[in-house]
Amino acid sequence: MAIEEVRLNPFDKIGKEWMLITAGDQEAHNTMTASWGGLGFLWGKNVATVYIRPQRYTKSFVDTKERFTLSFYSEQYRSALNICGSKSGRDCAKETEAGLTPFSVDGTTAFEEADLILVCRKLYHQAMLPECFDVDGEDEKWYANKDYHVMYIAEIEKVYVRESAVR
Repeated sequence: MAIEEVRLNPFDKIGKEWMLITAGDQEAHNTMTASWGGLGFLWGKNVATVYIRPQRYTKSFVDTKERFTLSFYSEQYRSALNICGSKSGRDCAKETEAGLTPFSVDGTTAFEEADLILVCRKLYHQAMLPECFDVDGEDEKWYANKDYHVMYIAEIEKVYVRESAVR
């Protein structure tokens, strides 16, 4: 399916329902829950923007691989997304604990249970910097530990939609 055919509200899908960011191959990959990100158009491409803190294990996979996936789930997987957001793949097999089934897709990894999968190719990344905040207090509010996110902009190369999923 073409991304232009997908009908979704990114404020709900990302901010309220959450998504998984997954990178790596079948042998070695990791996933994390995210509720910060965006979808749009930049540099003549359909893009996704995601933000990952430096201490997240998934970041090392995103950094070393060309592609990652963003995947979205029905409400029945809320507890799985909670597990993937609260446990580290360094310490446990969280996808097994969450009941998710990984599979290879276009050189990266996603999960069979997803309703919507975006395969993304990295285009740009940049660490957020404290001196770039234009509103007083936002830095302290979100970064008390000074663990600023790295922003990734990625082209959405492919879209997979579960037949039964509502678009």
